[in-house]
Amino acid sequence: MATNRSSILSEVSKVTHSPEAANGLAIVRVTIGAMLLWVFFENLGKGLYTPAGYAGLIGYYIKNSHSPAIWKSVMGLAANHAAMAAPLQGITEISLGVLLLIGLLTRPVAFVAFLFLGSLWISEFGTSWIWELLVPVLACLALAIGRAGRAWGVDGWLAQRRPSSPWW
Repeated sequence: MATNRSSILSEVSKVTHSPEAANGLAIVRVTIGAMLLWVFFENLGKGLYTPAGYAGLIGYYIKNSHSPAIWKSVMGLAANHAAMAAPLQGITEISLGVLLLIGLLTRPVAFVAFLFLGSLWISEFGTSWIWELLVPVLACLALAIGRAGRAWGVDGWLAQRRPSSPWW
Protein backbone atom coordinates (compact mmCIF):
# COMPACT_ATOMS: atom_id res chain seq x y z
CA MET A 1 0.00 0.00 0.00
CA ALA A 2 1.47 3.33 -1.04
CA THR A 3 1.32 6.40 1.16
CA ASN A 4 1.93 9.92 0.07
CA ARG A 5 4.01 12.53 1.82
CA SER A 6 1.10 14.70 2.95
CA SER A 7 -0.65 11.80 4.71
CA ILE A 8 2.56 10.96 6.57
CA LEU A 9 3.03 14.60 7.57
CA SER A 10 -0.58 14.72 8.72
CA GLU A 11 -0.08 11.69 10.94
CA VAL A 12 3.17 13.05 12.37
CA SER A 13 1.46 16.36 13.06
CA LYS A 14 -1.34 14.63 14.96
CA VAL A 15 1.14 12.76 17.13
CA THR A 16 3.44 15.69 17.88
CA HIS A 17 0.88 18.50 18.20
CA SER A 18 0.72 19.89 21.72
CA PRO A 19 -1.61 22.87 22.14
CA GLU A 20 -0.15 23.70 25.56
CA ALA A 21 3.39 23.92 24.16
CA ALA A 22 2.18 25.89 21.14
CA ASN A 23 0.38 28.37 23.38
CA GLY A 24 3.48 28.70 25.58
CA LEU A 25 5.67 29.44 22.58
CA ALA A 26 3.09 31.94 21.32
CA ILE A 27 3.28 33.80 24.65
CA VAL A 28 7.07 33.95 24.35
CA ARG A 29 6.78 35.07 20.70
CA VAL A 30 4.35 37.89 21.52
CA THR A 31 6.51 38.95 24.48
CA ILE A 32 9.71 39.13 22.41
CA GLY A 33 7.84 40.97 19.64
CA ALA A 34 6.48 43.49 22.15
CA MET A 35 9.95 43.88 23.66
CA LEU A 36 11.45 44.70 20.26
CA LEU A 37 8.70 47.24 19.53
CA TRP A 38 9.18 48.82 22.95
CA VAL A 39 12.95 49.05 22.39
CA PHE A 40 12.38 50.63 18.97
CA PHE A 41 10.18 53.41 20.37
CA GLU A 42 12.44 53.90 23.40
CA ASN A 43 15.53 54.22 21.18
CA LEU A 44 13.65 56.49 18.79
CA GLY A 45 12.81 58.79 21.70
CA LYS A 46 16.45 58.79 22.83
CA GLY A 47 17.66 59.75 19.35
CA LEU A 48 19.65 56.53 18.94
CA TYR A 49 18.62 56.15 15.30
CA THR A 50 20.35 59.39 14.37
CA PRO A 51 23.97 59.17 13.22
CA ALA A 52 25.28 61.06 16.28
CA GLY A 53 23.18 59.11 18.79
CA TYR A 54 24.04 55.76 17.25
CA ALA A 55 27.77 56.54 16.97
CA GLY A 56 27.80 57.71 20.60
CA LEU A 57 26.21 54.51 21.86
CA ILE A 58 28.52 52.31 19.80
CA GLY A 59 31.50 54.35 20.99
CA TYR A 60 30.42 53.66 24.58
CA TYR A 61 30.29 49.91 23.87
CA ILE A 62 33.69 49.96 22.19
CA LYS A 63 35.21 51.76 25.16
CA ASN A 64 33.49 49.92 28.01
CA SER A 65 32.47 46.45 26.86
CA HIS A 66 34.47 43.26 27.23
CA SER A 67 33.60 42.04 23.75
CA PRO A 68 36.41 40.59 21.61
CA ALA A 69 38.66 43.01 19.75
CA ILE A 70 37.48 41.74 16.37
CA TRP A 71 33.88 42.50 17.37
CA LYS A 72 34.90 45.96 18.53
CA SER A 73 36.35 46.56 15.06
CA VAL A 74 32.97 45.53 13.55
CA MET A 75 31.25 47.95 15.91
CA GLY A 76 33.73 50.65 14.88
CA LEU A 77 32.82 50.05 11.24
CA ALA A 78 29.14 50.45 12.12
CA ALA A 79 29.84 53.65 14.07
CA ASN A 80 31.83 55.05 11.13
CA HIS A 81 28.82 54.40 8.89
CA ALA A 82 26.20 55.48 11.44
CA ALA A 83 24.18 57.35 8.80
CA MET A 84 23.33 53.94 7.29
CA ALA A 85 23.66 51.66 10.33
CA ALA A 86 21.39 53.66 12.68
CA PRO A 87 18.25 53.58 10.52
CA LEU A 88 19.03 49.99 9.50
CA GLN A 89 19.03 48.96 13.16
CA GLY A 90 15.75 50.81 13.70
CA ILE A 91 14.13 49.12 10.70
CA THR A 92 15.42 45.76 11.92
CA GLU A 93 14.02 46.22 15.41
CA ILE A 94 10.56 47.38 14.35
CA SER A 95 10.28 44.78 11.57
CA LEU A 96 11.27 41.89 13.81
CA GLY A 97 8.92 43.14 16.51
CA VAL A 98 5.89 43.46 14.24
CA LEU A 99 6.49 40.13 12.48
CA LEU A 100 6.91 38.27 15.76
CA LEU A 101 3.88 39.97 17.26
CA ILE A 102 1.61 38.91 14.40
CA GLY A 103 3.31 35.53 13.96
CA LEU A 104 4.25 35.89 10.28
CA LEU A 105 7.23 33.93 8.93
CA THR A 106 8.07 33.22 12.54
CA ARG A 107 10.82 30.66 12.01
CA PRO A 108 13.13 32.79 9.83
CA VAL A 109 12.22 35.98 11.69
CA ALA A 110 12.97 34.36 15.06
CA PHE A 111 16.29 33.10 13.71
CA VAL A 112 17.20 36.59 12.48
CA ALA A 113 16.15 37.96 15.90
CA PHE A 114 18.39 35.31 17.51
CA LEU A 115 21.36 36.54 15.44
CA PHE A 116 20.49 40.23 15.91
CA LEU A 117 20.01 40.02 19.68
CA GLY A 118 23.09 37.79 19.92
CA SER A 119 25.14 40.51 18.24
CA LEU A 120 23.76 43.08 20.69
CA TRP A 121 24.59 40.74 23.58
CA ILE A 122 28.20 40.49 22.41
CA SER A 123 28.35 44.27 21.95
CA GLU A 124 27.06 44.92 25.48
CA PHE A 125 29.14 42.17 27.10
CA GLY A 126 30.44 43.50 30.41
CA THR A 127 28.35 46.68 30.40
CA SER A 128 25.12 45.14 31.68
CA TRP A 129 23.83 42.08 33.47
CA ILE A 130 24.86 39.03 31.41
CA TRP A 131 21.35 37.53 31.37
CA GLU A 132 19.65 40.74 30.25
CA LEU A 133 19.88 39.85 26.56
CA LEU A 134 20.95 36.22 26.77
CA VAL A 135 17.47 35.07 27.79
CA PRO A 136 15.73 36.76 24.81
CA VAL A 137 18.50 35.46 22.51
CA LEU A 138 17.84 31.86 23.56
CA ALA A 139 14.08 32.43 23.55
CA CYS A 140 14.34 33.47 19.88
CA LEU A 141 16.22 30.28 19.09
CA ALA A 142 13.44 28.29 20.76
CA LEU A 143 10.85 30.20 18.72
CA ALA A 144 12.62 29.31 15.48
CA ILE A 145 12.87 25.65 16.41
CA GLY A 146 9.36 25.39 17.85
CA ARG A 147 7.36 26.92 14.99
CA ALA A 148 5.91 29.47 17.36
CA GLY A 149 3.78 31.25 14.76
CA ARG A 150 1.37 28.36 14.34
CA ALA A 151 -0.54 29.31 17.50
CA TRP A 152 -2.08 32.78 17.68
CA GLY A 153 -0.32 33.84 14.47
CA VAL A 154 -0.66 34.28 10.75
CA ASP A 155 1.62 31.27 10.29
CA GLY A 156 -1.14 29.02 11.64
CA TRP A 157 -3.43 30.13 8.84
CA LEU A 158 -0.64 29.69 6.26
CA ALA A 159 0.21 26.23 7.65
CA GLN A 160 -3.32 25.06 6.92
CA ARG A 161 -2.67 25.71 3.23
CA ARG A 162 0.94 24.42 3.14
CA PRO A 163 1.67 22.38 6.28
CA SER A 164 5.07 21.13 5.11
CA SER A 165 6.57 24.58 4.52
CA PRO A 166 9.72 25.23 6.58
CA TRP A 167 8.87 28.97 6.77
CA TRP A 168 6.19 28.53 9.43
